[in-house]
Amino acid sequence: MRYEAPESLEGAVALLAGATGEARVLAGGTDLLVQMRADIVDPELIVDIKKIAETRAVTPEPGGWRIGAAVTGAELKEHARLKQAWPGVVEAANLIGSTQVQGRATLGGNLCNGSPAADSVPALIAAGAVATLAGPGGQRDLPVEDIMLGPRKLALRRGEIVVSFLLPPRPSRSSDAYLRFIPRTEMDIAVVGAGVSVTVDGAGTITAARVSLGAVAARVLLVPEAAQAIVGSRLEVAAQQRLEAAARAACRPIDDKRGTTEFRIDVAGVLTRRAALIALDRARAN
Repeated sequence: MRYEAPESLEGAVALLAGATGEARVLAGGTDLLVQMRADIVDPELIVDIKKIAETRAVTPEPGGWRIGAAVTGAELKEHARLKQAWPGVVEAANLIGSTQVQGRATLGGNLCNGSPAADSVPALIAAGAVATLAGPGGQRDLPVEDIMLGPRKLALRRGEIVVSFLLPPRPSRSSDAYLRFIPRTEMDIAVVGAGVSVTVDGAGTITAARVSLGAVAARVLLVPEAAQAIVGSRLEVAAQQRLEAAARAACRPIDDKRGTTEFRIDVAGVLTRRAALIALDRARAN
């Protein structure tokens, strides 16, 4: 096995594009190293991106925020301004593993591991995040919901890496939330995850929304029908019922030891409603 730690995007892309065998990107390593020890993957080349400045920065952009793909959950938690603007994204990143794992786990790694149960991905999708990718053909932007195609399957081309995520400008009276259900009290994989982002007007009526669900299909889902169910409402009981029904209708889960199909579908509705209520309270307080 060959290990490289380039200090530029160009260097990382060249290494990955020129690899003759299996190549993997190392950000935090909380998934990759476990998979290597379990003989699930055996890469010929590992490209560590933590020395690349663009992957390690959290910077304000006009009205929004750019988060490097190798920024850790623990670092996001300490960023007060980002936490104020996007609390759901930050809280999702800090549900990945233990406190020690959060000191290493990254948004880029969580996405590129390709798990439908990834905690940060529904929150990023609900936020409308766009990933910046770098590859042999240059850079391109791709909405986060378009990156994961299925379990362990990504839309990245050969030699491409995720450089950063752009969280869009945040209107006033906007906020988000992320909730998940796990069998244990901590350090487990989501049975269902739900991310919701809303914007309200001065009267507290929802004017815009995005809803995303994890662990209920082969990929993390953007659910526009669930968002449409609550736009124009103040999340009255009838709107909550429409939201739950739309969330459940979008689910295509599997049966496994962590939850049955029926259980996942039911929980998806409940978590989506609860996350929406939290996001609404936060938005009204902004």
